Formats: sequence, C-alpha cells, structure tokens
Amino acid sequence: MPTSFPDLIAKKRDGKELLDEEIQEFVKGVTSGSMSEPQIGAMLMAIYCKGLKEREVATLTLEMKNSGETLHWPNEWTDVLVDKHSTGGVGDKVSLVLAPALATFGVKVPMISGRGLAHTGGTLDKLEAIPGFNVSLSHKEMVKILAQVGCFIAGQTSDICPADRKTYAIRDVTATVDQIGLITASIVSKKAAENIKALVLDVKTGSGAFLKNETEAAKLAQSMLSCCHRLGIKASALLTDMDDPIGNMVGNALEVIEVIRCLQCQGPADLLNLTISLGGQLLHAGGFSDSVEEASKKLRKSIENKEALSKFCAMLKCQGVDATLADNLCDPDLDPTALLPQAKSTTCFQCHQNGYIQRIDAMDIAVAVHMLGAGRNLPGEPINWAVGIELLHKPGDQVLKGQNWIKVYHDQPLSDKIEIKIKKSLEISQTPVQPKKTRVLRVFT
Repeated sequence: MPTSFPDLIAKKRDGKELLDEEIQEFVKGVTSGSMSEPQIGAMLMAIYCKGLKEREVATLTLEMKNSGETLHWPNEWTDVLVDKHSTGGVGDKVSLVLAPALATFGVKVPMISGRGLAHTGGTLDKLEAIPGFNVSLSHKEMVKILAQVGCFIAGQTSDICPADRKTYAIRDVTATVDQIGLITASIVSKKAAENIKALVLDVKTGSGAFLKNETEAAKLAQSMLSCCHRLGIKASALLTDMDDPIGNMVGNALEVIEVIRCLQCQGPADLLNLTISLGGQLLHAGGFSDSVEEASKKLRKSIENKEALSKFCAMLKCQGVDATLADNLCDPDLDPTALLPQAKSTTCFQCHQNGYIQRIDAMDIAVAVHMLGAGRNLPGEPINWAVGIELLHKPGDQVLKGQNWIKVYHDQPLSDKIEIKIKKSLEISQTPVQPKKTRVLRVFT
C-alpha cells in the first residue's frame, strides 16, 4: 500500500484501483488538513482522468459520510426514514409538495436541502421567501418536528460530510466537477448521513439540467443507484426531462405560491404528476407499498383530500412561521400572493406569430430569472425573493400573434439582456405540437 499522499496520487494517475484503506487515508487527509490543497486537487484530477470503479465510489461515499456527524433517530423510526434528491432544475419545487405528501403515509422525511447557485434555484431559498421560516434546525428540533409532523426541510450543518464540502470547493476551481464518481459520492454521502432507509433520485437531463446529455445523466443515475445499494439504502432513480421549466412559476415566492396551489389541487399537471411519479417509486422501493401504482394512487389522494396541505401547514408552524400566517397561506379561500414578497412591477411579453408553442427553453428562462435577482453567483449573496416569471402558456398550446405568453415580475426596469433571453426562450411551430404526457424518460431500480 502506498505510504504517502504523492504515492496515492500516482497510483490513481496511473489508472490503478485504490484499496479501501487508501481511500480512507485520502478522506482522512482531506478532513484533517494533513493533505494540502494542491495534493487534493491533483488526486481529484487523477480521478477525473482515470475514473473510479463502483467499489471505489461506494468506499469514497462511505468515508465522506463518516468524515463528520450523522443524523441519529429513535430506533422505532429505523425502517420508515425516506428522502428524495434532485440534481437540480428550473422551477423545481417538487420537494415542497412531496415531503408533506409522503408524511401522510406515516413515513419520516428528514429532507436536508441546499441553496441555489448559478442557474438552479434552491429549495431553502424558496422556503425562506415565507416570512419566519427557519431552515437552520438543531438535531433536537429535527427529531421533534419529525415526531409531530413527519417531515422537515432544512439546511446542512457544517458537521455533516466535511470532506465533501472541502473537496467540492476544490473541484469547483480545478475543473473536476462533472465526474460521475465524484458527483455520486458527493450526493449520496450527504443522503447517507441522514441514515435513511429509502431514497428516490430525480436525475434531470436537457436544457435546464446540470447534465444536458441523456446518456451521461443515465450513467449518473445508475452510478448513484449502485452506490446506494452497496450502502444498504433502498433506492430508485428517475431520469426526467428538464428542457422546459417545471410548472408555470420560476422564482422563489412565486414557486411557493404554486406549491400551495398544487397542494390545494389547483396546480399545474406536470408538477403534480412528477411529484406523484417520484413519490410512488420511493414508497415502492422502500417496501411501503406493493406496487408503484398503488403508492401513486394513495399519494394523489393525500393531495386531493388536503391531508398533504395540512402537513405542509403544520411543517410551516413547526419551522418558525407564525400560526396565523401559515393558516392563511394554506386557506383555499385566500390568495397567498399578498402574504409573500411581491415585486414592484410586472411586464408581459407577446407571441411574435401565430402557431403552437414548440419549446420554452428552461436554461434561457433560468438565466433571465437569475439576472432579475432571484439567484446568486457566489455562496452567501443576498437574493430577491419576489422576482421571477410566470408562464402563461406551455409547450403544445396554440397561441396567436400578440397574445401574452409570459409575465415577468421585477423590481428594476428590464435590461436588454433579460428581454433578449426571454424572447429567445420561445419557439413557435406552424404545425400542432403534442404536449408531453410525462417528464419521466426512464426509471432505474
């Protein structure tokens, strides 16, 4: 076994498999600081160039998980802890609908989520658009909320997976972010640290996804699935289409409004159907239902009978939202818009010709919303919760020249760059366009 960090780096540089003990030494070196940043960067580049076998990925994931604290729960919850992870998209507010819907089943959902960076929106940013919502929970608070409600959505503490946090920062500046094994270890280690029994992975592909190529996205789905199974997590993965935004709203407060409408059975079909697809696979993979179809039917019913809405309202109250505000937000007879941050101005854009909407490019929309102020370029930057866009039409819709197709919510006058991005996102066909029946492209189990 190599006795020094340079020896470890050289071994992987030469394309050889690392032993479990060697991977353990690498992660220890990262966590303790005994391995220098240039050495960590060199090892990451060696991995990027030579790859990792499934065993190496699983060991790296396990060691990253064990590099810090893990979440511990009462013994009686061991078999009912579940979660979902998305690789990030545009208008992706599925977690906010899925977590409370799952909680109606009696499972526990300790959802540790992230913030937005670059074009992808963050689940925590959306929730913080709700006045008072607290994403920084102590472990004691997490246990209490899971006991009372069955779900919470919170941020990662600094004690969880410190090795991943350090390697990710170095990957970001060494052009080694998009390596399948490293992505797998980064994602699964954080989920494994939750000590969950079952996990569903939403791996997105297309314009608004991190991995735009479907083949590469499928490789990531299979890699994460294999890693989960090796670590004893029951998992399934869905490859989903991210060519156009999910739902009609993109922007923090706007997406919260759409989540509430979805839980009130008034939301867009694509958001509801994707939520049901992911939840059905998760409940079946975890052994909570005999079939995906049965689980999906029960999930849909939990939304139709407002049980999921009640769980969402209870979660808001437990995570710091004033009880009256939470009740009013979730009241079907009240408009939640007035209770959340609102932009100063709105501007609509019109279709430039008659026809059928072929496409609304997710990346163009995401970049436009980011430029409005809804996103950040660096961690810790402030964001504007109120701004965003609302799609008034979706792909497949017939439209007329001069008809409004999008509404922009903004505080500052729209720049030429934003207008260009928005106009560029729309493609109109002269022939009818078949709406997509589902965003799910493939299912891996």
